[in-house]
Amino acid sequence: MGEVVLEGRGIKKWYGKLQVLKGIDIKIEKGKTKVIIGPSGSGKSTLLRILGLLEPPTEGNVLFKGRDVYAEKLDLNKIRAKIGFVFQEPSLFRHLTALDNVKLGLRHVLKLSEDEARRKALETLRIVHLEGWKDHYPAQLSGGQQQRVGIARALAMDPEIILFDEPTASLDIELTWEVIDTMRELAERGITMLVVTHEISFAKEVADEIIFMDDGMILEEGPPEKVLMNPKSERARVFLRRLLGV
Repeated sequence: MGEVVLEGRGIKKWYGKLQVLKGIDIKIEKGKTKVIIGPSGSGKSTLLRILGLLEPPTEGNVLFKGRDVYAEKLDLNKIRAKIGFVFQEPSLFRHLTALDNVKLGLRHVLKLSEDEARRKALETLRIVHLEGWKDHYPAQLSGGQQQRVGIARALAMDPEIILFDEPTASLDIELTWEVIDTMRELAERGITMLVVTHEISFAKEVADEIIFMDDGMILEEGPPEKVLMNPKSERARVFLRRLLGV
C-alpha cells in the first residue's frame, strides 16, 4: 500500500436521532482515484464533508497523512487548505472573472503575490482548457465551464487530495462529459481524488477502486470489475441494474 493521504476510521454520524453513517472505514492512497457510488440518502455526501473537515464525525477518527486531526487538535484551516473540494454547484463569485475566482484563494489563503497568483491561476485554467475564457464572468460561462473553473480553483491550491461531490449532478449530458473528461485528465496526472458520482462509465474507466454505500454503510469495495460486474450484495445488484437500465 502506498502513502495514505486521507483516512476515516469508524466514522459515525448522527443528526439528532437519525444515524447517517454507521461505522465507515476508508483510506485514500496518494495518486489514486477512489469512487463512491450508491443511492441517494446513503450517506455519501455526509462522509465526504466529514473527510473534508467541513463537519466533525459524531464518533470515529479522521487522519490526514497519518495524523489524527481532531485527537491531535491540529489546525483545521491549514489542513483544509490541502484538501480541495468540488461541490455539485461551483458557487463562483458572480462579480469576479474566471481568472479572479481562481486567484482568490491563492492571494488570501496562500498569500501569493499578484503576479504569482495570476501565473498560477492561468496555468491551472490551462489544465482545464479554459485559458481562453479567463476574462469571462460566471454568467457568461456554461454550467460545465463554471464547474471546470471550480475544479481549477481547487487544483490551484496544490491540494494533497481533491474531493468531488456529484460534480455533474446539475449538468446535462453534453456538459457532463466536459467535466468528466477534465477529471479523467486529472487522474492521468496522478492527482489524488475521492469522487462521489453516478457516472458509472467514469467509475469503470478511471477508478482504481469503487465503494458502494447504502444506509450509512460500505457494502462493497474493490476494483471496478469486481464491484460493477460481480457485486456480492443484493442491494448493489439492484442499484446497478437501475442505474444501467438493465
